[in-house]
Amino acid sequence: MHRTNSILMRAPKMIIFDTAADLELWPKILPHYRYIRFLERGPDRNIVVMAARRSGIPISWTSEQIIDRERLEIRFLHLKAWTKGMHVVWTFSDAPEGVCVTISHDLRFRIPPLSPIADPIIGDFFTHNIANKTLRCMKAYVEARGDKVAA
Repeated sequence: MHRTNSILMRAPKMIIFDTAADLELWPKILPHYRYIRFLERGPDRNIVVMAARRSGIPISWTSEQIIDRERLEIRFLHLKAWTKGMHVVWTFSDAPEGVCVTISHDLRFRIPPLSPIADPIIGDFFTHNIANKTLRCMKAYVEARGDKVAA
């Protein structure tokens, strides 16, 4: 399964990056996130339990988050739940009218015979939907801040 979601944000790249990296902020600015609990916390690496809702359906998973300030990437590896093994990468690219924020999800479902069933449920119904909401809400948050400057 491979899914990609992108959106153009009109705000300084580092504000967008720092907002995306700040998991403690997510439940405050992303209404579909129920909570994020830190199991391990560090400046560039966290282990977290993330919980969201998709159309009222509660879901949760455990992830390792890596904040790569040199490459301006935020990477997640899902460690538990149905999405165990999923790699998620956030990238931030300069565009003429702002910053293109892209979230890529890659998962090779660990029970291959169930992949034809699991991929559309995990990929389309859950992952794609939640990633789109996350990008739209984050865009609204960073663009509403007073320091709007194109990247």
